[in-house]
Amino acid sequence: MLLFALRRFVSLALTLLAASLVIFAIMEILPGDPAELILGINAQADTLQALRQELGLHLPLLERYWNWITSMFAGDFGTSYTYSVPVLDLISERLIVSFPLALFALTLSTLLALPLGLLAAAFRNKWPDWGMMGLTQLGIAVPNFWFAMLLVLAFAVTLRWFPSGGFPGWEAGFWPGMKALLLPAIALALPQASILARIMRSSMLDVIHEDYMRTARAKGLNQTQTLLRHGLRNALIPVITILGLQFSFLLAGTVIIENVFFLPGLGRLVFQAITQRDLITVKAVIVLLVATVIIVNFVIDLTYAAIDPRLRKKKGA
Repeated sequence: MLLFALRRFVSLALTLLAASLVIFAIMEILPGDPAELILGINAQADTLQALRQELGLHLPLLERYWNWITSMFAGDFGTSYTYSVPVLDLISERLIVSFPLALFALTLSTLLALPLGLLAAAFRNKWPDWGMMGLTQLGIAVPNFWFAMLLVLAFAVTLRWFPSGGFPGWEAGFWPGMKALLLPAIALALPQASILARIMRSSMLDVIHEDYMRTARAKGLNQTQTLLRHGLRNALIPVITILGLQFSFLLAGTVIIENVFFLPGLGRLVFQAITQRDLITVKAVIVLLVATVIIVNFVIDLTYAAIDPRLRKKKGA
């Protein structure tokens, strides 16, 4: 198990290094000059040159990449061109909104999807199955930003149960914060729950006709006991993959929802940094999101090995 984990860690670390090279290269080939954006197009040439030197933009590309990546590993994400504050402080302020939002949406998605997927598999080709799959198809087809606007119209504007946008801050209390995140979390969870429910159904149908399932039924277990005790663990392997990918997607893909609800989260920070061409902030946030995906995949691999030891044996661990 230790050798398996070490191999996966090295592989994922190389992936992160390659991703950082790609991100840096893409950011560098984008048109425009950050110094001109900060000082304006009417700035004097000597002033622009002084700012470029202060920002390190006059250095060769490889040296700039090396300085950037080593500083990030040391915990220095640079200083925002737009806000003139450390990028790490900006990310920390926004992450305390985006991370709970993504976790909240993933929890709602999981609590809704797993029972629906199990129920659809248990009643395959019957009306509960058809109804569940119809609902999940609708959930996948409906854009989450349109669903978010419907939620605002129904529960914020008409019923006035929840705020229509904004975030009061966690210092205002746990419930006011969660109340502000509930509608965005539901809007994010709907398509993810639909996908996860379909994956759960398909995975359960793959294992439901295995020999060990028939043996469990022959020993006197009813269908529910067989599904929960013997089928669920094996069916969860592909579901765990989707859960990990969904969390990464929810953390990185909240740009539209955070703008709909005016949430000061990571997605809104990326959107503002791109429009203001704050490249140092954009690069730092994207690398952070890529690292999150890689770490989640690493955890998924370890979870695979814990659930099914045959997987690590196949990989020579």
